[in-house]
Amino acid sequence: MALIDVIAAKKFGHELTKDQLTEFASAAANPKTPDYQLAALLMAIRINGMSAKETAALTLAMAETGDLLNPDVGGIPVDKHSTGGVGDTTTLILAPLVAACGGKVVKMSGRGLGHTGGTLDKLESIKGFQIELSEEDFLRIAREVGCCVVGQTGELAPADKRLYALRDVTSTVDSIPLIASSVMSKKLAGGARGIVLDVKLGTGALMKTKEDSLALARAMCDIGRRAGREMAALLTSMDEPLGSHVGNALEVKEAIDTLAGRVKGPLLEVSLALGAQMLLAGGRAQTEEEAIAMLEKALANGSGLNKFKEMITAQGGDARVCDDTSLLPQSSVKTEIISKQEGYITSMKTEQLGLAAQILGAGRLRTEDVIDYAAGYILRKRIGDFVNKGEVIAVLHHEKSAPYEQSAEMLRDALQLSSEPPQKQALIHAKIARDGKETSWH
Repeated sequence: MALIDVIAAKKFGHELTKDQLTEFASAAANPKTPDYQLAALLMAIRINGMSAKETAALTLAMAETGDLLNPDVGGIPVDKHSTGGVGDTTTLILAPLVAACGGKVVKMSGRGLGHTGGTLDKLESIKGFQIELSEEDFLRIAREVGCCVVGQTGELAPADKRLYALRDVTSTVDSIPLIASSVMSKKLAGGARGIVLDVKLGTGALMKTKEDSLALARAMCDIGRRAGREMAALLTSMDEPLGSHVGNALEVKEAIDTLAGRVKGPLLEVSLALGAQMLLAGGRAQTEEEAIAMLEKALANGSGLNKFKEMITAQGGDARVCDDTSLLPQSSVKTEIISKQEGYITSMKTEQLGLAAQILGAGRLRTEDVIDYAAGYILRKRIGDFVNKGEVIAVLHHEKSAPYEQSAEMLRDALQLSSEPPQKQALIHAKIARDGKETSWH
């Protein structure tokens, strides 16, 4: 079968067969295939779309271009995937909490790019922490500790790695079938039997509307169920940073403070909601109420924080940071950002808030950029809070050479103020349960 025939079929809006999609995935994994042919098919898919059947077939074909793990971890392996945001440190909280409740978390994460932070960068801010492990060590730690977080190996879904890069430069990133197949091909290859999705929506999310976010969640859940996985999804707000700390080491500190019971709020609330779905998918709880109670107990008795220490130690890191967060990377300069006006914060340009941390050195414009693990900021205010003129709204953590004045102006501009308080917005907008039942909140 020639790839040009597959391109022609999709160009005219035809539904592609399983064999045609297998040809596409195989071609993407073959370095000899010209980029222009793959790009042409990506654009045809972006314009004409794909059916649920096509999307599921493409996902499985992409997963099968590389290794397919079958984790033996002494229980049902579970995973969580977030579509990305700002101040989103849920993995570092829920993975050890779920493990403390008897769950087995096998997590392959990514690095930050653009305005979103990456779990691997956050973990690497802990001295000695290793995110590149052999498959044997990865599964051993997941089995013995209950949770392990690593980077994706080059042998998992190689077709996706190439298509992901091409989508970025061909304006085909915003295709729901392509997003869903990209995410789920890696998840299926990673071997998790239970997968919980955190699909963000709002000003700091890939999907800005509830309709688009729900469509993406449905597509990914459908793929997983067709492949025999337990699937659940939450639609969570990214209209403001989830936590108050933005930046790699700062977010690790906030995760530790949360596990130690010193911090509550939206970050903890979303972590508990996602963790409950993971315990259900992993067969550790029968109801959401039971699962939440288990997680809250692990939080209260310190077993969640102890699991985080165990995971850090098992992956070569300095677990003393859990008792002394000053051992994390520290910036030499801390600059207070003062509000130039007063009023209630009614909304935030969350993507801009992510970029404000990025230009301090906390993120990357390109994959090869070197990041400053200590850089970032602590946001002192949230939507609904009243701000007085001259009040500190954030504290930047940076080096003298960083363009902190530019970051400060971006941060001030990102906070929209009004004389009237805003209506309270939902933190969790919708849920797709394991049985496929959807619940929505306004």
